Amino acid sequence: MSESTRPWGRYEILQESDSHKVKCIWVLPGKRLSYQRHQKRAEHWFIVSGNARITINGEISELKAGETADIAIGSLHRIENIGSDDVVFIEVQTGSYFGEDDIERIEDDFGR
Repeated sequence: MSESTRPWGRYEILQESDSHKVKCIWVLPGKRLSYQRHQKRAEHWFIVSGNARITINGEISELKAGETADIAIGSLHRIENIGSDDVVFIEVQTGSYFGEDDIERIEDDFGR
């Protein structure tokens, strides 16, 4: 398993193959990921713990443990921690390519 630290928290790759990648992602309280999209992969998010605000193509909703979200290829998306504990979620990526260079950031709190 490989782990990567980010300004908003961290993630760990649980499994990867030519057809999918599975990550466990921790988002620190008050932090959010960049508003982004991918050209080569879709994502399915399963919230394990915490309170998250998600934005998909401008539509905002709140998710808690046990709830899910589906992000289609090309959809703008972001997750934000609106609670006082870490948001932990499992991200299942499917598609044709899973590299970090398939991230098109539209807005980013960390200047990336």
